[in-house]
Amino acid sequence: MNAKLKKNFELKLGSAKRLIRLRKFEEAFTFLEDAHVLGQSYIFPHTITHIYMLKIGFLKKDKKEILGQLFRIPMGILGSMVGILPVGNTGGSNVSAFKKMKIRDDLEKMLE
Repeated sequence: MNAKLKKNFELKLGSAKRLIRLRKFEEAFTFLEDAHVLGQSYIFPHTITHIYMLKIGFLKKDKKEILGQLFRIPMGILGSMVGILPVGNTGGSNVSAFKKMKIRDDLEKMLE
C-alpha cells in the first residue's frame, strides 16, 4: 500500500473509530465501507475493516451483520491473499460478498 493510499485508508478508519465511540454507527459504517474499498487488496487493512463492521454488528445487536462479517473475515483474508476480490464491494452484509461494484470517483482517485 503506497503512502497516499495508506493515509486515506487511515483517515477513513480513524473517522469510523471516532464515530463508533460516539455511538453513531450508521455514519461510522459509511466510513468503514470507504475504508474497505480502499484496503480490500491488502490483507490487514481489508481484515480490519471487517472486524470493525463486526463490532458495529455486535453493538447494534444486528444478527445479519454479525453473521455476514463472520463469513467475510476469513473469506476476505483468503481473497486478499490470492487476489480474487469483488472490486469496489463495500463489505457490509447489505450486499453480496461476491458482488463487484462501481467505485465512486473520489475513492477511485485515492486508489490511483
